[in-house]
Amino acid sequence: MQPTDKRIRAALRTPSPQASDASCGEFFEPICNSLERFQQECAANLMECNLTSDSTSSALQLAKVLAPLPEGEVFVQDDPMLRQILPAANPARPIRWSSEGAPREASQATITMADALIAQTGSILVSASCGGRGASIIAPCHIVYATLAQLVPDLQTALANAYRQGILDRNSFACVISGSSRTADIEKILIQGAHGPRRLVVILQREN
Repeated sequence: MQPTDKRIRAALRTPSPQASDASCGEFFEPICNSLERFQQECAANLMECNLTSDSTSSALQLAKVLAPLPEGEVFVQDDPMLRQILPAANPARPIRWSSEGAPREASQATITMADALIAQTGSILVSASCGGRGASIIAPCHIVYATLAQLVPDLQTALANAYRQGILDRNSFACVISGSSRTADIEKILIQGAHGPRRLVVILQREN
């Protein structure tokens, strides 16, 4: 019998068989229509998806979402687009922009942009640039404003785009969110808002 070290070296010289990459198609249904698929997956994820035609209708939809919330501060990502639509929504409550600091624990809602929307799983890709780490977990209601141009078919495409655009290099944090925070660990009773927002709303605008 050969010494152990010789057998190890011989084994290392032998090429390993090429492992075949599993295709996502083996796990997920094919995507025929990205928008319809995203809406279906949002419903399955207990996430609200409101489709709007332009910035004016997006502001009206934002006002509808904010109106029934308890009194209190709203944290908003300091982005030019949100600066534009927020006055039209006319929220009668204090606003804290992300440029003023992190969201306070008493915030009733956070409003942020997204880096991408993922049709395959009804998910949202966000990073630290979307209002900071706390923007997606602090308040009981997280509102995401996005456009149809940000909708991609699958996670691979979303991450490839984020890498190419430098999003993953510029930010210390990136996360894929698939619905509101929920758990059913105890007696299989569904509890929402266990570790984050119990309500997640996407305002999806057709036009940029």
